[in-house]
Amino acid sequence: MDLNMPMADALGRYLDLASQQMKVTAQNAANIDTPGYKTVGFDFGSEFQTALQRSGNVAPAAADVREVDGLVSRPDGNNVSMDREAMNLAKAQLEFRTGVELLKHEYSRMMSALRSDGK
Repeated sequence: MDLNMPMADALGRYLDLASQQMKVTAQNAANIDTPGYKTVGFDFGSEFQTALQRSGNVAPAAADVREVDGLVSRPDGNNVSMDREAMNLAKAQLEFRTGVELLKHEYSRMMSALRSDGK
């Protein structure tokens, strides 16, 4: 029986990136009062595509985190917006929960196939 699980591998990479997005958002929020701090982030969709293209690589997906351009800075040079970070956190949490549910479904499907294979 082939236990190669490309969907589970892809979902694992998806969860890695969703987790990293939450960490980046928390870092931005933690620095809201740091003079000169610039908001950082990454494009989830393009980073996920990149992670999928690196098939066979068992290392966790790691995004290319960069300063976000085009944001308005306060007089102290900081450009973190708590509203934007709250929205980003909610989106990342939703992405993570979605990934967990899809992974649970994938493993449930695999267990069902294993049970029926033994009959």
